[in-house]
Amino acid sequence: MSDCVFCKIAQGEIPSNKVYEDSQVVAFHDLDPQAPVHVLLIPKEHIASALEITPENSVVVAHIFEVAAKLAGELGLQNGFRIVNNCGKDGMQSVQHLHFHLLGKQQMGWPPFPAA
Repeated sequence: MSDCVFCKIAQGEIPSNKVYEDSQVVAFHDLDPQAPVHVLLIPKEHIASALEITPENSVVVAHIFEVAAKLAGELGLQNGFRIVNNCGKDGMQSVQHLHFHLLGKQQMGWPPFPAA
């Protein structure tokens, strides 16, 4: 998708602080980190949100979780971490490209959002 910021990052048109890249996935540090470690994992293929995961493209989602486990080890997240996916307007998805937040190096609070 030509106007998608994450597609442009995946294609190298916009620079990012990458921590991992292969033929299917790019992982890079978030520009507005919410934890000491905050990495975004995205498929290179444009998938707008979790609502668009299908049997045909779900293999890349599984691969993203394999990459997340590898990165967690490399980034020192042995005490645990959180993986977050925001989906759609009510889910507060800010970029319409499927992405997962890998957060760690601090104990994560609950609930992850302010009480109503």
